[in-house]
This record gives sequence, structure tokens and C-alpha cells, in this order.
Amino acid sequence: MSHPFTSDRPLRVAVIGSGPSGLYAAEALLKQGDVPVSVDVFDRLATPYGLVRYGVAPDHQKIKSVTTQYQKILEDARVRFLGHVEFGRDLTREDLNRFYDAVVYAVGASSDRNLGIPGERLEGSMSATEFVAWYNGHPDAEARQMVLTARGVAVVGVGNVAVDVTRILAKTVAELRVTDIADHALDALERNHVTDIYVLGRRGPLQAKFTTKELRELGELEDADVIVKPEEVAVSDEELAGVTDNIVKKNVEVLQEFARRTPSGKTRRIHLRFFVSPVEAFGTEQVEGLKIERNKLDENGNAVGTGEFETLDVQLVLRSVGYKGVPLPGVPFDARKGIIPNDGGRVFADGQPSVGEYVAGWIKRGPSGVIGTNKADSVATVKLLLEDLERLPLAEEPKPEAVTDFLKSKAVDFVTLHEWLALDAHEKTRGDSQGRPRVKVVRRDELLDLIRTHRERQREQSTSA
Repeated sequence: MSHPFTSDRPLRVAVIGSGPSGLYAAEALLKQGDVPVSVDVFDRLATPYGLVRYGVAPDHQKIKSVTTQYQKILEDARVRFLGHVEFGRDLTREDLNRFYDAVVYAVGASSDRNLGIPGERLEGSMSATEFVAWYNGHPDAEARQMVLTARGVAVVGVGNVAVDVTRILAKTVAELRVTDIADHALDALERNHVTDIYVLGRRGPLQAKFTTKELRELGELEDADVIVKPEEVAVSDEELAGVTDNIVKKNVEVLQEFARRTPSGKTRRIHLRFFVSPVEAFGTEQVEGLKIERNKLDENGNAVGTGEFETLDVQLVLRSVGYKGVPLPGVPFDARKGIIPNDGGRVFADGQPSVGEYVAGWIKRGPSGVIGTNKADSVATVKLLLEDLERLPLAEEPKPEAVTDFLKSKAVDFVTLHEWLALDAHEKTRGDSQGRPRVKVVRRDELLDLIRTHRERQREQSTSA
């Protein structure tokens, strides 16, 4: 492989986003042995790991253990983490072209899709994305005042995010108290009035997107019964014979087992509903109910309304019908698909490949797959980047200190890996005293104050030494 890069002048790559896809891209660059590399991983937040920290449910600590691997990637001498740097404000596309030979955009899909029904703007109607961010302590959501006075909740969607929010609402405080759920969410959930949670799927159990493990968990909660209408999960032998996905088959088995259960009188009830769609949320200022319509599938497998309606007594509606990407300033964007236009990972601008710009993860392919899916996706993107080595427009100022000097000149208070690790240790120490994995620092000002205090302490120790 012919290229101009050496150990003295390595390939300089910026990765925008420190979630799974960004870190897997960095790992793929490190693992290839053909070209010396130097990678800077940026994030607009002061903390790395993206959806693993702020999207994975707090009671799924085993999934979060992947951060041990991510930390090793960031600790490699060829990698730098630069947090609290916002693309488009602190660092533009033009700036990246000046300091780097290539850029990988790995910013995920941070927005969500609407239901498009009357009443969707009422207080008490929100995206599951917002709710997840709130209970996971995302800095953008910490200020939201969530008063869980609702008795009934409708969760629209049948994917794993819908199952996550349902499980968090249905769990007892004792079950949640051993997780890393944000303290403000734990306080609010302790006063939780919810008795009935309705999970709504517009099509049938064969089209549901949750995984079997997550589905089974709903039937194992301490104080919540799962209620399923047998007729809504009935599947003919002919239909089942046409299913090739074992997960779907197992889901049907679990759902039909739920349908055979007799409620045991637990405090909360989870109603898993299929072939229903929300058509209107109603109320004066606050959601007071949700009108749903019975569906059937047409010959193409699409859900169509039957004209049969019912009303659910709910005061909170959480929509979980898909994420979508958000455009980055100055970067091409396909608004219809919600992704950066690309061919296998090469960014396209005006129908032509933009040499030196690449994309990975959900902002590349759309919101699909699980955390591990991003690994192969990022490896494929890096493979294309390496194929383009001879054509890359070389950076004008490739020295690593050039970009940090630039950020300092703009008074950008960027956060290093060492500083993040100090905050990480602080959170874990707080958690140890409460028998929890960690107690998150969620307020942005408190988080940055702790980092600055650590930074000053390190400076003083260095001076005294």
C-alpha cells in the first residue's frame, strides 16, 4: 500500500463522536498495521461512550461493561480524547480539513420521529428518547422537571427502547436503587403513581423489533404483571412456518406464554398490545387519554385501520417509533433518510465522493442494530479510508498540538481522557458508598467544575514537584 505517512508524520484522523461507532472506527485504525496513525476522538459532551452511558438502561450493567474495552482504545498512545468540543461551534468542517487528513463522522441519531397525531404536543406527550436521557442523567435533560403523576402510560412502539422505558417505569425503587440511574430520576420514580403501562404495536408479534431477552425481563419483575390478549398474539402454523428469524419465533413463544398467565394482583400491570395504533391524544393542556384504532395487515404487510376504536386511560404518552439523524453544520445531509449521504461509508457531496470524509454508525446507515453491529460497520468504513490513502488531501497543520492550540486560542475548555478518568473514579467512589455501580454527575456545570478542580490540583502538584 503506497502512502506518504511515516512515524514522524502519521495519518491524522479526526473522529467526531465518542460512542460505539466512533470508538470502533478508532480501534480499526489502530489495528491495521500498514500505516502509522494518530487519532483524535471528539465529543460535544465532556464524557465519552455516547449511548452506552446515556442510552443503555441503568439496570443493564452487563451491556455497559463494554466501556472497559472502549477505555483501552482511548488509552492507546496514538489516540486522544477531546471532550466538551462542539462540532460547528468550536471546530468547523474547514478547521478539520486544516488539521486532519481524514474525518470520520460518528455522531449517531439523536432526534426522534413523531407520531403525527392530534394532541401530540400536549404536556405529557414526549419521545422515549427524552425520557431515557432524563433517567440516564444526560446533561441536556437534567433540568427537565419530570413529575410522574400519571396512573396510566402509553408506550408507542415495540422495540428494545420501548421495553426499556416500560421496565424502568414498572420496576420497584428497590430494584432501581442498585443501578446507576440518575438520582433525580430515582427520586421521581419513588413517587411514581403508575399502575398500568400499555405497550402499543401497530402490527403483530411477527413484526415486533424487541429481542427475546428484553421481552422475557418484563415477565420477571417483582411487582408487575404482564397482560397479553391471546387473540393479538395468535399466529397460524402457516405464518410461523414462513418465519426464518429464530428471535421472532422465540418472541412469539414468550408472548403466548404471557397470554396464558393469570394476573397475580401485583401493583402494576404491563399490557402488551398488538395491531393497534394511536390516532389522537386528548386533553386540555395535559394528556388525559389516548384514542387507539384496531388494525389489520393488508396484502403487503402494512397496518391499516379497521374503524374500531378504544380509549386508554393514560396521562403520559412516550413515543418510541424510531430515531433519526440531525444535520451537522456544513456537512451534507439527507433529510429524508436522516443520514449523511454516503456510499458504504464514503461521504458524498453533490453526488460526488468527498475524499477524506467518512461516516460510521447510525448517521451512516440509519438507526438499526445493536451496539455490536457498529463494529463491523466502522471496520468497513475504515477499510474505505485506507483504500483512499493516496488520494487524501493532506492536512496543512498536521501536528497534534496545532488543534489543541487552536482550541485554546478560542477559549474552548476541552476535556482530556485523564480528566474524564478522574470524573469516572469520582462517580464510582460515590456509587461504592451506596452499593451502586456509580452515582452519575448529571449537571453540566457541576461536572465541569469537578474537572476544573481536578485540573487545578494536578497543576499545583506539578508545580510543587
